[in-house]
Amino acid sequence: MRKGIHPKYKDTKITCACGTVVETRSTRGDYSVEICSACHPFFTGKQKIVDSEGRVERFNRKYGRSTKTSAATTS
Repeated sequence: MRKGIHPKYKDTKITCACGTVVETRSTRGDYSVEICSACHPFFTGKQKIVDSEGRVERFNRKYGRSTKTSAATTS
């Protein structure tokens, strides 16, 4: 292989917004992500709404839905 043309491959820490830290190797260096396998709904089986710029609240206001459930409506 030719010398001097390959990027440096170094230890890297990838940090998720949930606090999970994954240590691996990369040419990029340390960086952070919003969703990882520890908090992604596909891997956890739990539904999690990722709201960007208030879109969920705007949808709920527009179509009259509320996020709270009421016990009085189940009579």
